[in-house]
Amino acid sequence: MSRPPLGTTVLIYHRVGGGSYSAVDHPVPLFRAQMEQLAVGGSVIGLDRAIDGLRDCERSSAVVVTFDDGTSDWEEHVLPVLVEFGIPATFYVATAFVDEQRCWPNGAQPVSWAGLAAMASTGLATIGSHSHTHALLDRADGASARTEVERSADLIESHLGVPCAHFAYPKALLGSGEAETEVKRRFRSAALASGRTNVPGRTDPYRLARTPVQVNDGMAWFTRKMTGGLRLEGLLRDRVSARRYADNTW
Repeated sequence: MSRPPLGTTVLIYHRVGGGSYSAVDHPVPLFRAQMEQLAVGGSVIGLDRAIDGLRDCERSSAVVVTFDDGTSDWEEHVLPVLVEFGIPATFYVATAFVDEQRCWPNGAQPVSWAGLAAMASTGLATIGSHSHTHALLDRADGASARTEVERSADLIESHLGVPCAHFAYPKALLGSGEAETEVKRRFRSAALASGRTNVPGRTDPYRLARTPVQVNDGMAWFTRKMTGGLRLEGLLRDRVSARRYADNTW
């Protein structure tokens, strides 16, 4: 295994064991093998500790695990694996899907508030915001961005009784200037993509870089990603995403 660079690598997952053909719907055995590898490495930390380390210029190597969206497999398949290996993770939730029990466009069932509460009760799951309706914020004005941010955070805090301190931009697209202002006012970090390692003293915690993990990565490419590799892939992904969602609002 290559030596990881100093800094924090943040991994993005979405679904586990959903049984779909999605590139981000991991079979349970593959996800378990990846978490086992992280556990053996001993460098997995929670997001709050990672943000503290980045701000304090702590020179160390670490990995943070995150999930986006909010599907029922989080409680059913993800949580048991995290508990088995003692892996902390942050789950960014688009709260409208949870609150209205609205299925995702790909047919995935939403996680419930009871499921999120069970996850948070383990002490391993940090629940963050992924906006309320999963609206793209790159063109949002201040009022609409404020609604997305506040509604999501308020629902999480009222239903779960835990602080909501972290945010992930939907589709990993950076928000407009007004949206960024709202995000910075409400949270202590905000996550994007980019596929690079977050270096202490040189990382804006409101533009936290993350690396997507896909099913076809298997174990070999996963190892490269967890050690901070494939930055070029991340840069290309950002460019493709910006074009792909240019006309979208969701």
